[in-house]
Amino acid sequence: MNNELGKIFLFLGMVFLIIGLIWTFLGKLPGDISFKKGNMSFHFPIMTSIIISIILTIILFIIGKFR
Repeated sequence: MNNELGKIFLFLGMVFLIIGLIWTFLGKLPGDISFKKGNMSFHFPIMTSIIISIILTIILFIIGKFR
């Protein structure tokens, strides 16, 4: 059990490292909606939300396979 948990944490750490590197170098993705008018600014990261959702779905699917 402890060995499996360690593998899961190692995998999650690598995934978060990759996400952090991509986020740092890309910043805003092309599908993100952002505009500023006067004092108001609006930012809705729709592409980022979709990508994070896909990644989390894959991670949870893999974790479910170990159970």
